Amino acid sequence: MRDEKLLKLIKISLLSVMAFLLMYIEIPLPIFPDFLKIDVSDLPALLGAFALGPVAGVIIELFKNILHGMLAGKTAFVGELANFLVGGCLVYVAGYVYKMRKSKNGAIVALLMGTVVMSIFAGILNSYVILPLYEKVLGFPVTVVVKMGTAINPKIVDLNSFILWSIIPFNLLKGLVVSAVTLALYKRVSPLLHKEHMNMKYKNKNQNL
Repeated sequence: MRDEKLLKLIKISLLSVMAFLLMYIEIPLPIFPDFLKIDVSDLPALLGAFALGPVAGVIIELFKNILHGMLAGKTAFVGELANFLVGGCLVYVAGYVYKMRKSKNGAIVALLMGTVVMSIFAGILNSYVILPLYEKVLGFPVTVVVKMGTAINPKIVDLNSFILWSIIPFNLLKGLVVSAVTLALYKRVSPLLHKEHMNMKYKNKNQNL
């Protein structure tokens, strides 16, 4: 049991480092303000959530953002807080649903549910917590954020419309991208994530014979 927990911790640590490194690969999209960029750093956390459980996925998100805040953060941990809460929402919901139904269709449903819940949560979080924190901690006014959105989409005229036309669509798109990559990779990497666990169970079973 102790060895099994140690192996799980090692996997979580490795996936956290991978997720941290992936945070450096960002793709800007012309349909969103400059500070909203697509990345796939939630991918290792989703793989971990599917293989090791939803709590493990959230821990990977936490470690990833602690590392980023300490080594590369420029937002006084406000950006990392947002990334952790939003990414943790996606990972936990998807991981929990997949745990209840471990199949390809179950994975698709889990990722879609996680994406939708995450997008709604991101809208609420940005409206009441994250954007006000940016304004208070970093002196980045919400009005400036709204203007950045208006310059791209004239339908954006205030904070609520910014959430509706920028934050929620961005997170929907990001969730779909990460989900597609997860579906493409999970079957290939799943044996690696489970290999030591299966060997340990086999070893313990033989010892009990």
